[in-house]
Amino acid sequence: MSSALKTVAPLPPEKLRLSWPASRVPWEDSRAMPRNGRRRPPQPRALAALELAVRVRQSGYNVYLAGSPDLGRTYMLCEFLEPLARKEATPPDVLYVNNFKDEDKPRLLQLPAGQGAKLRDSLAEALRRLREELPARLDSDAVLKKRRAERETFRQRRADMVKELETMAEARGFALDAEEQGALSLFPMKEGKRLGDDEVARLEADERRDFKRRADQLLQSMAPYVRRMGELEKGFQKKERGLERETAAFLWDKLVTPVADKACRLSGCDAENDALRAFFDDMKADALERLELFLPRDAPAAGPHDAPQEPDLYRYDVNVIVDNGDAEGAPVVVEDHPTYGNLLGCVERESEMGALVTDFTLIKAGSLHRANGGYLVLHVNDLLANPPAWEGLMRALRSGVARIEDPDFNDTSRVKGIEPEPMPLNLKVVLVGEDELYEMLLERDERFAKQFKIKAQMASETELTAASARAWLCRLGRIMDEADLLPFDRGALAALVDHGSELCEDRRRLTLRFPLMRETLIEASATAAMDGKTMVDAESVARALRARRRRSDLVEELFMEEYDRDVIKLQTSGEAVGRVNGLAVTTSGDYEFGLPHQISCTVGVGHGGIIDLEREAELGGPIHTKAMMILKSYLASQFAHNKPLVLSGSLCFEQSYSGIEGDSASGAELAALLSAIAETPIRLSLAFTGAVSQSGQIMAVGGVTRKIEGFFELCSRRGLTGSQGVIIPGDNVEHLALDDKVVRAVREGRFAVYPVTHIGQAMELLTGLPVGRRRRDGSFPPGTLFRRVDERLADFGWLAEHSFKTRRRRSR
Repeated sequence: MSSALKTVAPLPPEKLRLSWPASRVPWEDSRAMPRNGRRRPPQPRALAALELAVRVRQSGYNVYLAGSPDLGRTYMLCEFLEPLARKEATPPDVLYVNNFKDEDKPRLLQLPAGQGAKLRDSLAEALRRLREELPARLDSDAVLKKRRAERETFRQRRADMVKELETMAEARGFALDAEEQGALSLFPMKEGKRLGDDEVARLEADERRDFKRRADQLLQSMAPYVRRMGELEKGFQKKERGLERETAAFLWDKLVTPVADKACRLSGCDAENDALRAFFDDMKADALERLELFLPRDAPAAGPHDAPQEPDLYRYDVNVIVDNGDAEGAPVVVEDHPTYGNLLGCVERESEMGALVTDFTLIKAGSLHRANGGYLVLHVNDLLANPPAWEGLMRALRSGVARIEDPDFNDTSRVKGIEPEPMPLNLKVVLVGEDELYEMLLERDERFAKQFKIKAQMASETELTAASARAWLCRLGRIMDEADLLPFDRGALAALVDHGSELCEDRRRLTLRFPLMRETLIEASATAAMDGKTMVDAESVARALRARRRRSDLVEELFMEEYDRDVIKLQTSGEAVGRVNGLAVTTSGDYEFGLPHQISCTVGVGHGGIIDLEREAELGGPIHTKAMMILKSYLASQFAHNKPLVLSGSLCFEQSYSGIEGDSASGAELAALLSAIAETPIRLSLAFTGAVSQSGQIMAVGGVTRKIEGFFELCSRRGLTGSQGVIIPGDNVEHLALDDKVVRAVREGRFAVYPVTHIGQAMELLTGLPVGRRRRDGSFPPGTLFRRVDERLADFGWLAEHSFKTRRRRSR
């Protein structure tokens, strides 16, 4: 082993993955974990924002809860809001009733929680009894006696007036007939005999004209009497109507007024100008004017089995659109389908005789009404999928009232409808979404920043400590209880901590993506049950994770077969100049895996510089292009102190047919470039991943665990020799969570993982040569890698300047 390899020691097995000791789990199994008490979700930043929003009651302080979808955002939010909401006052019931003065504008009423349904039922019962008792009361002896007295008086007075008219008609030669229904008829008389129409027609013309003249004079004289008779009949009908109204008012005060008084008393509205009191007063006046609604109808001829028709009393109904009778505290409403109607309410219509009609009984509440006085939770993705709903929500929050109206979908024809009285809003709206949508809304809708002043940011991970691990496991215990899973023993709980850290790719952190952990719990419990176990152990957890990976790794397996058949050219042994094994991460759906790639470089004399073939083929992204520029800057900083850099070369990902993005391969690309310039071979038993800076520092990259596992899988399929390994950035050591088989191979000395912090360390591992440090005169010590690079670059410069001159002298 060379001195260079001693400088960078491979990582010991315990550094390759987190192994949370089972002894640090304070419970024998999950059944012993504490369940009592309210534990705060491990989201201090988001909870602080939510607590502020709950305390601020002014408008505009609604909340945007930001975080990725796999954080259990809605679950956490409801877990925080529901205990607080139970301590708050229960909001009132919301009712719509008829506006008897303008039926196109129904009235809004609010009653204490639970009183709306009681008022509806008690009022309906009172009106039913009124409808049953009123006909009997109108047919009672007392009422009939009054009615007969009034009718007799009316008939007597009418008879007296008819007698006067008969005398007047007789004096003019006419006979008067007065029918019972009030009609008056005149007949001419001649010689004491009444003439019929035929007889009048046979009279002489002069005589007929005389009869007509006298009849006109008589009618003029009788006109005041006829008017008096009409007024007398109207007065009689008015008195009869008054008698009915008096009887109905008595029953109303007996049956309906107590209901109204109780409702007003419970709602604290004793003032005469209160909306509820005004409604009852208007309803009484309307009912007394429409007594026919409470009396049996004269039904047409019906069959023997037809039920008698009942009058329709819908105009006196109470439409309870929000019933909080069963609520405990303020509501927390999660609207999963926020269409315009579901969110803001709607007015339904019914078809009658081919026409669409509506009234206040067809008003339906939206989630905005049901959540009033509490909290409304909406997923912003769903809301933005319904633009009218978004516009309606913004208008409601800006105006402070919820209007139930037909949405304007640019329809040229409008159906006549009603305009319910708007409801004042007093609620907190919480939008749940991702950070990208928050930024988009801030930019595109100026109303958003005014109405959603508070952003609650959820973290995806938390610090791993003994205390945080205990609290984290307790939350998993609640998930186990809710999903009715098998108990987890101490070893399984420790394995869950390891997996939670692996999801973060950081041994100092624990994931807060509890929905993903819930999947692991369910699958581990099912695995243990299939094995006939009554408790989940660490092996069950490991088997569940392996099975999950196995279900998704088909694409990875196909790639490995391509390596096995040498379709994809990549060596894991031997040496080569200008070639290095790089590592990349590939995804297939939600499955991520690492694959090695061969990176090659060629150099020669010229002024073309280093060409990135990926960029030239438009396969490289902007970050990869930037990384290539950094390579050129590094070369200039190391080797251009006493000479210009004159070379032409190219870098390429061999057998790469798709886009390449990122800078994680820039370290390997620089290694291939230095190897090609120095004409020094690189060990192909090692793979290299890491980003490089202009000063040569190797910086952390993502997906390092999957990259190591990908190269290890290829090496193990070809046979581990003990010389194979992976070079990674030193900053990535804490991110390692390697599979057990990799750790086992490292422990047995068949594989190695080398952490480096500078490109020089990586080159010493790859070439076996010391890189050397630049001296004051700009040169490098003999026998070093950088001495070879520097001399070769100097040769390139000399050749670029003198090669053609030398050739001309030789040709002479």
